[in-house]
Formats: sequence, structure tokens, C-alpha cells
Amino acid sequence: MNNLNSVLIEGNVVRDPQSRTTGSGSVVCNFTMASNRFYKKGNSMEKEVGFFDVEAWGKMGENCLNQGRKGRGVRVVGRLKQDRWSGVDGKNHSKIKIVAEHCEWRPDFKEDKGKEEEEVYDSYDEDFVEGDVPF
Repeated sequence: MNNLNSVLIEGNVVRDPQSRTTGSGSVVCNFTMASNRFYKKGNSMEKEVGFFDVEAWGKMGENCLNQGRKGRGVRVVGRLKQDRWSGVDGKNHSKIKIVAEHCEWRPDFKEDKGKEEEEVYDSYDEDFVEGDVPF
């Protein structure tokens, strides 16, 4: 039985996606996204940015390559995967990435002028402290 391994993350693409084709002909697209978290500290708002590597396969990978570009907003649903390897120095290394199972691209306002901006609710607009129950 599989354990739960699911992630949903929203953010913006950091640099244009890159792709490669495997020996069997599958397309793999890789991109990095930044996700912002705002929180209140004292009387000021603080910003924390996380950077996450995303890997998309097949038709979704092709779509990510065509739709994604630096700065564009994206919502990714997927699973976490840990890659492990030994370096030439003999040290063990690991890296965790998101393997995408679903990607939604926000409108690219530079190219899609006239489309309405997606409504966004920012929870940091309220006096919400982590650990409080919001109901």
C-alpha cells in the first residue's frame, strides 16, 4: 500500500523551462518555481521565498515547455521524489523535486491582454497567526 505523497504549490517560474528526450522517446520538462509566503512579524510583514524544482513528463512536459516562461504563474499538483547519488568525491548527495501530475498556467498578461486577472485571496491581509483556527 502506498503512503500519501501529494503536494499542491503555486508560484512563478524562475527561468524558462528546459526539456530533454529520453532514450525511449519520452519528453521530460524541468523548471524551477518560486513560491512566496508572507507572515506578520510584530508590526511588519515578512516575506519568505521557497524555490522548488519541478519535473513534468510526456504530453504534460510538452505543454509545460510551450506554456511556461520566466515569470509566468503556475499551480502544480504532484508528488515529491528524492534523487540520491554518490559524487565523484565519494560523498552521498540527495535532492528532492516535485514530479508534476497536473499543471495550471495563469494567464500571461503580457500576451493575453484583455483577459481578466485571476482573483486571489491573500490570507496575510488578515491578522492571522499561524496556529490560530480561522473559524
